[in-house]
Amino acid sequence: MQLTQTPHVVVVMGVAGTGKTTIGPLLAARLGVPYAEGDDFHPQANIAKMSAGTPLTDDDRWPWLDAIGRWAHERAGLGGVVSSSALKRGYRDRLRAAAPGVVFVHLTGDRALIEDRMSHRQGHFMPTALLDSQFATLQPLEEDEAGVAVDVSGDPGEITERAVAALRDLPQPSN
Repeated sequence: MQLTQTPHVVVVMGVAGTGKTTIGPLLAARLGVPYAEGDDFHPQANIAKMSAGTPLTDDDRWPWLDAIGRWAHERAGLGGVVSSSALKRGYRDRLRAAAPGVVFVHLTGDRALIEDRMSHRQGHFMPTALLDSQFATLQPLEEDEAGVAVDVSGDPGEITERAVAALRDLPQPSN
């Protein structure tokens, strides 16, 4: 079931372990739009740094954010869902510069819950040791930013339905 006639381009954001890679595809399916995994936009050097437990610098992130922004721009008027931590306002501003109509679904939750979920993940390059740096970097959505905060407690279906309901209340995108 499609949510809107012309769906938003949605960036599912949040610290590592909030479920961006789980909720993103479920949300895209609910909206009837394609999903793009934000981690797939990272250059190999970024993945190597994170795998080694080294936080990325802003200079590391700019090409990654630009690639996500290009994808979001190409989906304007068509809809789409892409994951990206988008932890800082400046990162979200950069995404909006490339794709002005994007909206954000900020997956939020208790640090202990997120750490527990991260500790049970298999085959992901982001170690739980970087969770503190993620929370230290996080700048939640501000009132002037198009987006919604969605709590990650519960199962993926419940989280997705909360996101759909929250998005329903946002103004429709303009083409």
